[in-house]
Amino acid sequence: MHYRKSIRLKEFDYSTAWWYYVTICTKNHSKEFGTVTNSFAELNDNGKIVLENWKYLQSHFANVELDQFIIMPNHLHGIVIINQSMGLINQTPTDQDWIMMKNPSLTLGKIIRFLKARSSRMIHAAGNTSFQWQRNYYEHIIRNEKDLYNIRKYIINNPLKWDLEKEETLENF
Repeated sequence: MHYRKSIRLKEFDYSTAWWYYVTICTKNHSKEFGTVTNSFAELNDNGKIVLENWKYLQSHFANVELDQFIIMPNHLHGIVIINQSMGLINQTPTDQDWIMMKNPSLTLGKIIRFLKARSSRMIHAAGNTSFQWQRNYYEHIIRNEKDLYNIRKYIINNPLKWDLEKEETLENF
């Protein structure tokens, strides 16, 4: 039997009220969400679905807030804030749902899983049935104000970085 190796910190409880920086990529880094033109991310229909679902997280989960984010052609960067363990706003899980969960509290993983599943269903329903997210996601526990400042700056400058990397790649040929 194959076991997946977790990239999460073993000693950290991801239901802890905290600020988290996440990066979620498309499978094979395929450009599914739009383009970057003149350092501006222009979303296509798939990108708009992801945007809608990203914003929906704080309506769906009582204790989730969102900070700086950007949706790029093949990934999303964003800051998720978990304020406290309260659960869901718009639906009540059945007892069976809670029994099936090892950790019934709301975790960062459950938030990301919800975003990926809901946006995938909507993208598939819109006609792009081959769309897939990358299996996992990258997370970083934001440690202090300087860390938060640097992450926000990175997110804001990501479209500019996209254009610069494209130019550097072209110059190498």
